[in-house]
Amino acid sequence: MTDFEMEESGSEYESEDNSDAELQAAFERGDLKPGLNVEYYGERQKVNDIAKLLAKTKEFRLELPWLERLDMINNPAPLAPELAVQLEKHEQKRANQFKGNAKIPYISPEEDPVLNDFKREMLFHRQAQSAVLEGIPRLHELGIKTRRPDDYFAEMAKSDELMQKVRSNLQAKQQGQAKSERIKQIREQRKMGKMLAKQTKVQREAEKKDMLDKLKKFRKGKLKNLDFLDDAKALEAKQKQSAQNRKQRNKKFGFGGKKKGLKRNTKASAAGLETEGKSRRQRGVKAGASVNKRMGKSRRIKAKGKK
Repeated sequence: MTDFEMEESGSEYESEDNSDAELQAAFERGDLKPGLNVEYYGERQKVNDIAKLLAKTKEFRLELPWLERLDMINNPAPLAPELAVQLEKHEQKRANQFKGNAKIPYISPEEDPVLNDFKREMLFHRQAQSAVLEGIPRLHELGIKTRRPDDYFAEMAKSDELMQKVRSNLQAKQQGQAKSERIKQIREQRKMGKMLAKQTKVQREAEKKDMLDKLKKFRKGKLKNLDFLDDAKALEAKQKQSAQNRKQRNKKFGFGGKKKGLKRNTKASAAGLETEGKSRRQRGVKAGASVNKRMGKSRRIKAKGKK
């Protein structure tokens, strides 16, 4: 709104206040009677004095150099590839939200208010990028430095405590996302494992049924040989070999769980009680039978010297 319009509106408010005051005074005097006040429903006459508006605009306009104004009129910068990918991901995310929720009606990307906000923010970003690309060279032409020295120290407006909170929140968010992705992967792996186990079971049942059908045909004389049994034996041997390999890998690598500290010595193992009990069980020695204890170090040295 221009100053002229503000003055016009201010005069209107003042005239309305004056008219209200005059009506109140007339009401107190008893001059207001039924039929005297008639509402006016006609159109209000508007005055568009172009000459006065241009004169007022010229009056408060300041002819300052561009360095004092820093105003620019330019087109948005071209859409960067990473922004195009980000926009595509955002559209796909919104489409998945509509697809997964039947209660929300589908909205096209052109009419989607959330997506429009995202596009609007992207347009602001491109507009600012274009202004920077055009404004920096103009500043350099005027001899204005746009980079601070390497040894320039600028204190942050925000405190270190606040920045630590922001950093901790970001780290917690990243850890939560990583944990969620890991859980999702585990679920997918379990789902795939169950599917493979089910397929293996169905395949074995089909192979078993096929072999039984061939045996019935052989008994009835429809088949002249039992070559299919060799194929079944080869398949069974292959499955046994696979199971044996799995067993060896499990024995070598274990099944997960805690492994740290398992080889740490304890009071019982240091006294030789656990080793003694284990060796007795391995040799099949009954409980309560006497076991030769190991000689002390000095006696072992003497025994070696006698030899």
